[in-house]
This record gives sequence, structure tokens and C-alpha cells, in this order.
Amino acid sequence: MAIFWTSIQSVLAIMIMIGVGYFAQGKGWFDDKFSGALSKLIMQVALPASIFMSMMNHFKPEQLAKLSVGLLYSIVSITIGLLISWLVVRVMKVPKGKRGLMMTAMNFANTVFIGMPLNQALFGTQSIPYLLVYYIVNTVMLWTIGVWIIAADDSTTGNGTDTKVKLDWHHLIPTPLWGFIVALPFIYIPWLRTHLLVNFVTLTLTDVGALVTPLSLIYIGIMLKSFGIGNMQFDKNVIVTLLGRFVLAPLVMFGLIALGLKMSLNLAPMFWKTLVIQSATPTFAVLPILATTYHGDVKFATNIVVSASVLFVVVVPIIMVLMG
Repeated sequence: MAIFWTSIQSVLAIMIMIGVGYFAQGKGWFDDKFSGALSKLIMQVALPASIFMSMMNHFKPEQLAKLSVGLLYSIVSITIGLLISWLVVRVMKVPKGKRGLMMTAMNFANTVFIGMPLNQALFGTQSIPYLLVYYIVNTVMLWTIGVWIIAADDSTTGNGTDTKVKLDWHHLIPTPLWGFIVALPFIYIPWLRTHLLVNFVTLTLTDVGALVTPLSLIYIGIMLKSFGIGNMQFDKNVIVTLLGRFVLAPLVMFGLIALGLKMSLNLAPMFWKTLVIQSATPTFAVLPILATTYHGDVKFATNIVVSASVLFVVVVPIIMVLMG
């Protein structure tokens, strides 16, 4: 019961901050350009600073081998999820234009704008190196396999397989990941840390990094108001997609970790709980943009993003209780 109440309080704190963005957007305080600028501020400034300082404060060189095990779990988990979702959309005979969106929505998470604030609320900043493992896999697989799946389901093409996908290498190493890359020399070469990271630098980066949680949640509130919560619809395809996101994905991850435990692939409790929670976070926010780009069902994609962003409030406390 204590775990459930703690989870409820953490999620409520998140929802209040989301409510600030939702209320402010409803009042017309932000123009159309504000959300885009806010997203850039988070992704290109605050998040790299947050990741850098978290690595400095909580990461040790001997942890690298353990993090690699988490990479393996994340890759295999998403791969299994994609195979299962491929079967599901064919058994259900989902129409072209929705199949790729369903598969990606079931398997790829919003690790930045909801995943990171959620993880910090539940486990603290020391969990960020663990979260980063899932973030790397989620990002790389989304912008390679995920985008290809959506493009191959383009409803304007003859058979859905002749769409050319332009690979943007910037998506494979997004700006937030540079916070991790730049931190590595400072972690492995103590001299650099002693002589280059003077006090005012670390204080500045810490304060800038602290902007991630409130700004991310305010951004989500703005997006929810813009999309319109009242427009949510729960047809068969939406329900199956949400079940895949909130039930199938965390179950697959948990099952792999349990199997790995029997094979002596042990993880710290905070690490495996982080992986399970991240596998159950809402669908990534750019799904409607990809639907527009590759002529998918934009209304369906928007409905999925809004519904998942609202329902995670119920899902997370239940998962926390089940994990103990």
C-alpha cells in the first residue's frame, strides 16, 4: 500500500505540472511558436546538461559492463514487441495507413518529455544513467526501424513497400546524447574533471539541467490542450494499441529480465525497474508528425498520443505495486 501511495503522489506531482501547461495554453498565454521553441530548449540545452551532470554525479567506470546488459534487454524487448505487433495487425486486418502507426506506437516510448520526469519522481536523479540506456536504444531503433515501418505502410503507394525512407543521421545521435558522450572523458580521466570542471561550470549545468522536468511537463500540458483531450476515441485499434503499450511492452521486458536472472544476467533493482517503467511510458510524441510525413492516419496517431499521455496516470502506480 505504501508503494502504491508513493507512486500516486509522484504521478500527481507530474500531473500538476502538466496541468500548468494545459491551463496556460487554454488561457492563450502561448502563441503557436512557443511550444516549438520550448521543445528545442529542452532537447538542445537543458537535457544534455542534465544528462552530463547525472553521469558526473552517479556514474562510475565499473558500471559500464552492467549498463551493456541493459542495452541487450532493451534491444531484445523492443524487437520481440515489434514481431508480436506485426502479428497482431495482420490478425486484426488493420487497414493500410494504421498498421505501421500501431506497431511503432506499441513499442516506442516518450522517454524525454514523460519518461525522464517520471523516472526522477519515482527513483531520483541517480536513475538517469539507467534511463539513458533505454533512451539510446529507443531513439536509434525508432529513427531506423520505426520510421521504415511507418514509411512502408504509406497508404498512397501501390503495395506499401516502394516508399523511399531518407535516413537522417542527426536522429541517430540526437543532441541529448552528446551529454552522455561528452561526459565519458571526464569520468574515465580524473585529471580532466579536476582541472576543467570548475565550480561555476558544474553549478550552471546543474541549474540548467534542473529545467528538464518542469519544462517537459509544461510542454506535455501544452500539447494535450492543443490536441484536445475531449477528442479522444477508443475504437478497437486504439484499445489494442494502448494494451500493447501499457501491458505487452512492460510484460515482455519483465519476462526477459526474469529469464536473464536465471542466466545470471543480474541488474540492480533500480536498473531493472527503470527499464520496466520506461517500457510502459506513453507513446512518443512525434507519431502524428511521422503519420503526416508518410501519409498515415494522422487523426488516429494523434488520438493514440493523447490517450496514452492521459492514461499513464493510472498505469504507472499499478506497475509500481506489481514490481514491489
